[in-house]
Amino acid sequence: MADFGRVHQTCDRVLNEIGKVVIGKREQAKMLLRCLSVSGHALLEDVPGTGKTLLARSFARATGLTFKRIQFTPDLLPSDVVGVNVFSQKDGDFRWVPGPVFANIVLADELNRATPRTQSSLLEAMEERQVTSEGQTRKLPSPFMVVATQNPIEMEGTFPLPEAQVDRFLVKIDMGYPGREEELQIIERYSGAGTPEVTGEIEVAMTQDDLEEMREAAASVKMSQEVGAYLMSLVEATREHPALLLGVSPRGALHLTRLAKASAALDGRDYLLPDDIKDVAVPCLAHRITPKSETSLRGKTRREIMAQVLEDTPVPVGPAGDARNGQ
Repeated sequence: MADFGRVHQTCDRVLNEIGKVVIGKREQAKMLLRCLSVSGHALLEDVPGTGKTLLARSFARATGLTFKRIQFTPDLLPSDVVGVNVFSQKDGDFRWVPGPVFANIVLADELNRATPRTQSSLLEAMEERQVTSEGQTRKLPSPFMVVATQNPIEMEGTFPLPEAQVDRFLVKIDMGYPGREEELQIIERYSGAGTPEVTGEIEVAMTQDDLEEMREAAASVKMSQEVGAYLMSLVEATREHPALLLGVSPRGALHLTRLAKASAALDGRDYLLPDDIKDVAVPCLAHRITPKSETSLRGKTRREIMAQVLEDTPVPVGPAGDARNGQ
């Protein structure tokens, strides 16, 4: 049985190690840890220079997992991602050379710059935890997590991810600019040292057993009927919203539940609160809704619409919002 207090301590250790290098992004790092604890994938979106790659590298280092980075470009082939059979003159036979997707944490940098065919090779890996090449299927390492990035501004020469593929990501995280004091810390610390050194500064803060306990804890978090009803009210509000063409799917509702349970577990609780749902609702659901064209023309973003839905949905209070007695 999972020790929720120990899970909370593990979470703190990992976030503190990441914080040695990545300044002011504790919540984004925690969102990645929530994803990892429920076998999800994350999409990081923001302008260049906001620390997306550094966060992914630091996260892999602090969790003690293997890390590979793939720079996606228009000429990248599926075989460059999954691997290829190479003829060996020495052995007179073909030898399998695995691609960079064979790692625990895979950073898919600028995923929307690759062609749809190459994007789909990563999609199979994300969904099936395996890759197929030249008729052979090979299992990927466990755990396996994709952290993809895309630049929301430079759209020239890109291939936007299809809605179905974006839906495969458990969360879409906006990095955002650091605060004034945090940015000053970054300037003071790194202005004369070049790129931050992840390997030297960050210690491994968790073991495979810690990760298994984290996953067991997230899966065993209890949800009361009242909190479940609140979650469904949020989901249904997106389906009935006048500004939306499509609301959250049943898969999206399931992902929200899993992510909220992970949030509770990492905070050391075996029961779900409405706040757990509120903490993860926007990054988990905003990329799963489709605004009507006139809504987009008025300049309302998906995140703004989802935040408004969150604000307008009544929250259960008192014992009704406490899942300690939930089954």
